[in-house]
Amino acid sequence: MNRLLKTLCVAASLSASTILMAADGYKDNNILISADEAVKLIGNPKVMFVSGDNEDIYKLGHIKGSVEMYAHHLHHSEIDGEMHCAPLYRCPDDAEKYIGGKGISNDMTIIAYDDFKGPNATGVYSFFKSFGHKNVKILNGGRAAMMAVDPAQKEYDALNKDLKAATKSLKEAKEALTKEGADKAALDATIAKIQADSKVLKDKMAEVEKRLLVVKGEEVDTPKNYKIDPKKIDYTAIADKNEVKHAMEDILKNGKNSQYVIIDSRGIAEIIGERKMDNVARGGHVPGATFIEWAQISDADNKLSFKSADKLQEVYNRYGVTPDKTIYAYCQVGAGRGSEHIAALQLLGYKNVKVFTGSWDVWGNDMNLPIKR
Repeated sequence: MNRLLKTLCVAASLSASTILMAADGYKDNNILISADEAVKLIGNPKVMFVSGDNEDIYKLGHIKGSVEMYAHHLHHSEIDGEMHCAPLYRCPDDAEKYIGGKGISNDMTIIAYDDFKGPNATGVYSFFKSFGHKNVKILNGGRAAMMAVDPAQKEYDALNKDLKAATKSLKEAKEALTKEGADKAALDATIAKIQADSKVLKDKMAEVEKRLLVVKGEEVDTPKNYKIDPKKIDYTAIADKNEVKHAMEDILKNGKNSQYVIIDSRGIAEIIGERKMDNVARGGHVPGATFIEWAQISDADNKLSFKSADKLQEVYNRYGVTPDKTIYAYCQVGAGRGSEHIAALQLLGYKNVKVFTGSWDVWGNDMNLPIKR
């Protein structure tokens, strides 16, 4: 009996996130955190939620107490794409000032998130992991998942639905008032009641809004001291252009027998060079790259950052991305669509996987590197 009780206690102690990860079949259960678990950490002084979305999106809705670190701005390069401390996203002294300026200290657990899709959250994750930050997680489903588990959000949404219906009714009543033969007294009474009801709804929404987990507004920072230990910098999951160039040459020489895979995670317009960012000299892709758009990895149907393990593996198997190879992924800047692939592969237990930091911002601006359109 005691043994049974002990077993039940151990089972009960498993976190909801661990159960969720196991259900999805991921081999590495230390990367993601579920909204059910993350919600318990809001307000914890040793936890910082970090949005990887841009400033405008952050202002429209962010997890209470979080800060904004837009993934596309995490890597620092000159106008010509030169990265001074590649493969690091930034030079350590610059990174220390940037991270500390966001009110983050070394002993904090970082929970990276975005709207729900995953790329921008994985950019933040890759950034912190590369500098040896000890505790970093990705919120699976991001802001949308947090809103879904927030009772106050459900209450607010219901009130907002009623308010929209009242606003529509008010408009219709006012239009009816202008028509010939309208019963002015009855319509005036209707309009007055709708306006009174709307005020009650707005007052209730204002009260509920104070309890929301996802809020609007500006970022509030309390700068802290952040130090990067050079001995703890982790280069295992990041790569520079020279490393990717070596992989490219091997792929072009050995084809499918190459020990490398280079994943281009961008859309077709970028891959063929039809679309490029203003600060990049050339459009196109790395010769020999395998095209797997990031959207094949994110789970849009369920509003989660990643598909289940089985579905992820199906995608990678289809393109010959196997665990025995060293895999690089790139996009426009690395922290984003490229890091989405690397995080997904890590979830599957792949070991030799790296984000090409700087990505096309670096490759497209280096006239010594070959491109293909």
